Amino acid sequence: MSTTNLESKDKLVLKVVIGLSLFVFFTVVVLNKQILPKPSAIPSWTYILPMINAIINGTCSILLLVSLYFIKRRNIEIHKQINLIAFVLSSLFLVCYILYHWLSKETVYGDMDHDGLLSEAESLAVASSKSIYYFILISHIVLAAIVLPLVLLSFYSGLQLDVDKHKKLVRYSFPIWLYVTITGVVVYFMISPFYPI
Repeated sequence: MSTTNLESKDKLVLKVVIGLSLFVFFTVVVLNKQILPKPSAIPSWTYILPMINAIINGTCSILLLVSLYFIKRRNIEIHKQINLIAFVLSSLFLVCYILYHWLSKETVYGDMDHDGLLSEAESLAVASSKSIYYFILISHIVLAAIVLPLVLLSFYSGLQLDVDKHKKLVRYSFPIWLYVTITGVVVYFMISPFYPI
């Protein structure tokens, strides 16, 4: 393939990655603003989705660390397979996340009686952990938005065997992706006592 064709392909991939990342970002924003109509009855399986997402995030954390182990030992094939599994699981996470936030009511941190409101007593009960929770949650959300295009570009460069570009991208995408997966589990454990019953 000529240099011009390769550059043209790279530009197309970059446009697709940016478009896909923006689509995911705006979908999440629309869901959080609760603009889309919800079904009249929330399906019962909806409430298992956060636990599934926590399991997926925990699994991805382990897979990313195992992937690092294998690439440090120059086992590229296993490294690639593990990363593909992590990517598929993260894609499944995104589907579950979108479904949950579309179908369910917003969970309020500290809402012990699950009425959707935070009373003064409930607020006092979580006062010491609330700022920690929101710091972790906000950093998780911001970095999740940033990491998606980085992961997609890292995958593309890796699959194209463009090792130099792949290494440059992974220097940023790997630690951010690992942070996002770990904090996803932490956020779940912190918010899960307040999910609707």
